[in-house]
Amino acid sequence: MEEVQQKYCKESLVIKTSRVFPIDTNNNNTLYGGKLMSYLDDIASISASRHSRCSVVTASTDSVDFLMPIRPQDSFCMESYVSAVGKSSIEVFVKIVAEDLKTGDRRLAVTCFITFIALDENGKPKRVPEVVPQSEEEIMLFNTAKQRIDMRKERRKHSEAFAKIVKI
Repeated sequence: MEEVQQKYCKESLVIKTSRVFPIDTNNNNTLYGGKLMSYLDDIASISASRHSRCSVVTASTDSVDFLMPIRPQDSFCMESYVSAVGKSSIEVFVKIVAEDLKTGDRRLAVTCFITFIALDENGKPKRVPEVVPQSEEEIMLFNTAKQRIDMRKERRKHSEAFAKIVKI
């Protein structure tokens, strides 16, 4: 019988800080949401790869909550880590904290969950290590993961049913 591997959430932690440049803003003079979503997928994929130590593909992005605008005078710090896993699926939590570089005021600007599938060298789903939460935040996310997973499964059923009637 194969021994089940375990890894702590913190082993997949990725932190990246960037600043907002004029080219990154939209007509509301805030960080463009599409650019931010690209950053989210990038940092989350690194966490998923650190956890699984193999190739991963994005399976779903959900609960992208833009809580506060990120403005040109801000920097933004992205943190991601694996919050839950299935057999080959990896749920990554990402949070973004914006900081006004003139005043030092910090605020939670964005939270989201992105799910990846781990792939073996033949492109087939691969079993991933279990995840072990330690901090209060990690434990809360781990304990509420089943609800998010069930919602994703239900949403996928609806998407598949819709895809059958969509004309292309």
